[in-house]
Amino acid sequence: MNDSEKREITEHLDELRKRLLIVMYFFVGAMVIGFFLSKPLIYQMQNAPWTETIQMHAFQVTDPLKIYLMIIIVIGFVIVLPAILYQLWAFVSPGLYSNERKLTLGYIPIVMVLMLLGMAFGYFILVPYIIQFTFELSEEMGIETTIGINQYFGFLFRTVLPFGVIFQMPILVLFLTQLGLLTPLFLKQNRKYAYFILLVVAALVAPPDVMTHILLTVPMIILYEISIFISKIGYRRHLKAEQKALEESLDSD
Repeated sequence: MNDSEKREITEHLDELRKRLLIVMYFFVGAMVIGFFLSKPLIYQMQNAPWTETIQMHAFQVTDPLKIYLMIIIVIGFVIVLPAILYQLWAFVSPGLYSNERKLTLGYIPIVMVLMLLGMAFGYFILVPYIIQFTFELSEEMGIETTIGINQYFGFLFRTVLPFGVIFQMPILVLFLTQLGLLTPLFLKQNRKYAYFILLVVAALVAPPDVMTHILLTVPMIILYEISIFISKIGYRRHLKAEQKALEESLDSD
């Protein structure tokens, strides 16, 4: 490794460190905002319509504090997500074509919208259905369900947050295809494996009943099919960008 390569690596590491520090500063500020929003949000989650017949208990002295801090962190992450995405874009943008830089920068608000849509889907549709199913099952079995507040909020996070991530599938596929890392053909050829993975995810999130699996799996399959369609657009853009870059290089020669 020559001196110029070492200097280039050092510059990249310095750039990465600077952007990580910026994200950290934003995250600290977002957690301050989360400190003020956490109590109203906890109250809303505890008093949602599907919790009317549920009594929540703290089985450890520190359970309320754990929930409070967890909510602050989640709020902080959601607020700071645009800053994280922008810093990531700024770090990788020098390696993109000019048109790719403009397009990928426009992904940031779309990612936020999809994140919120996924979390809303998990919270307002999946959570009440799963709770209703499990409580009806407990009643049929003659079991009195006692819920710890730590377990209840843990269940919310395990259900809501993953769907905020899963809803990013179309935009992630579009990004990777525009970079040439994915192709529509690859997604089509591996469709059956993708469906299997989605079924496994549904089984991990949901209780074991057919309707819940359908309710979870169908939206993910639809998202995957949308991703295949979107990947065609992204791949065409990638090919056009490569062709344009090739023409520009030939003209410069």
